[in-house]
Amino acid sequence: MAKDDGKVTWKESIWNPRTGEFIGRTASSWGLIILFYVAFYIFLAAFFCLTMYALLMTLEDNRPKHQDRLVVPGLMMRPRSGNPFLEIDYMMEETESWDMYVQALDEFLSPYNDSEQAKKNYECVSDKYFFQSDSGSVKNYPKRSCQFHRSILGECSGLTDRTYGYGDGQPCIIVKLNRVIGMLPGGKDGEPPFVTCAPKIYGVSEDDTETTEDTDKMGQVMYFPPNGTFNLMYYPYYGKKEQVNYSQPLVAIKFLNLTTNTDINVECKVTAPGINAVNVKDKFGLKVVFRLRVNSRN
Repeated sequence: MAKDDGKVTWKESIWNPRTGEFIGRTASSWGLIILFYVAFYIFLAAFFCLTMYALLMTLEDNRPKHQDRLVVPGLMMRPRSGNPFLEIDYMMEETESWDMYVQALDEFLSPYNDSEQAKKNYECVSDKYFFQSDSGSVKNYPKRSCQFHRSILGECSGLTDRTYGYGDGQPCIIVKLNRVIGMLPGGKDGEPPFVTCAPKIYGVSEDDTETTEDTDKMGQVMYFPPNGTFNLMYYPYYGKKEQVNYSQPLVAIKFLNLTTNTDINVECKVTAPGINAVNVKDKFGLKVVFRLRVNSRN
């Protein structure tokens, strides 16, 4: 029986030799649709590039356009132990228990060596902001950075005491404020921010003061530089790209007569008139809390 001439086989649905169609379209039809999609995607790519170019034109190369999410800078401490907790716990008589803290401080403070600072940074005028404005379209770039001499940290510099007091039960810790571009921590009046450390009492309100017992456990502290101040000459900060050699100012705290074999939770805070501490409940804002324990066999 002859095949029905009007019936299209599955082979002819892919390639029809009678009409010259491939998958239902002639060569001219395929050419037109391919040309359309090529033009369409070229237009989309060009439009995307144009919008990205317009967006990048609104941004600055050396600093973020928006910083409104960072309200209060955090306070960081050194040395850090190998675990994720902020704690310093060691035995005075066992050098290997506190040597890691000494090594961590040596590594952290090495860029602050006086010789290194003299090579790459500028000797600034103390106690006043170091503004470095652009002159119209002429960019003041790269901007200079002020020297922070390691020797400013006195007994906690590691220069006079290579153990930073850890071998004598008088450990040093170092704190620094996180960098924030354009921040003036001293406010318009130029009052330098300063650090204070006290026992952290858990389970009481912020308005309650620490008990005499807790204060006695922590004992006296000594600050370097004196009064624990961050000098204003290190502000404002202009960003990594503009201030390549910027050295963050540091404050060292030396604990003189800690009660041994006792856990002491210490809270160090920064008082900065120029920072609007609206997020006072932020546990990282302008403060750091850490556990300190010095053990002794005596």
